[in-house]
Amino acid sequence: MSEQPALPFPEPAGGPVLPPVAAEPVLELRGVTVRHGSVPALDRVSLRLRPGTVTCVLGENGAGKSTLVQVVSGVRRHDEGELLVEGRPVRFRRPRQARSRGIATIWQDLAVIPLMTVWRNFWLGDEPTRGVWPVRRIDLDVAREGAARALARVGLPGINVNQPAAALPPGQRHSLAVARALHFGARVLVVDEPAAPLTVAQHALVLRTVVAARDAGLGVLYVTSLPGYAHLVGDRFLLLAGGRVAADLTRDDVDVDGLTRLMSGGEALATLTAELRRPPPS
Repeated sequence: MSEQPALPFPEPAGGPVLPPVAAEPVLELRGVTVRHGSVPALDRVSLRLRPGTVTCVLGENGAGKSTLVQVVSGVRRHDEGELLVEGRPVRFRRPRQARSRGIATIWQDLAVIPLMTVWRNFWLGDEPTRGVWPVRRIDLDVAREGAARALARVGLPGINVNQPAAALPPGQRHSLAVARALHFGARVLVVDEPAAPLTVAQHALVLRTVVAARDAGLGVLYVTSLPGYAHLVGDRFLLLAGGRVAADLTRDDVDVDGLTRLMSGGEALATLTAELRRPPPS
């Protein structure tokens, strides 16, 4: 039996903070299809994301994970099916429309302005100001203190907010983006797995922010190819293969070993394992 990775953060006291079962989905896909020419990148995909829960989307490269993120984030329009936000059908034409409906996306490339300070990256055009026009100016104390408090809220106390954002490792950049989303009132957080390789400690930071967003009542869509980490925080698991839903499971349906087998091809993984463990010919 494989073990889940040991991460340096505790389970929330009393277990996960989950909403009532009757809570309405904050985000829903109903039979969504996206085509590249005649080839479906997503084929009749459905999911329901409720407030205060984490839905993990897993799959190999080419499974449709990136296309799903693009649809939810307003980068790409779906060809068929429905996308609903808080029960209302929407059809985003640009990312700004998704953000205006409370959907915040943390992209793979962890986009920041490298030479800009952490606190400037946190506010990005929404800085608190003081005075009146034409002598209105940024309130530096409020901006710096606000950014520091928001970062502490997602598990990064004591960060030097005056340093360039480029000085932050990938895990902390994730925390910066999530802290900003929480501060500005996001209802849905989409976390796309970082393209850069992460250490276990950096993965722990990412998962801390996922838990913080869940406990703040957001619906979290966590896209990853690592079932061990997904099982630590996920309430539901949507497995994609070839653009289709291969499995839609709850935490009660599957343990980490079962999730790993499903993610890795089930019987194909078992066959490969047996071959690799076979003693060499004498």
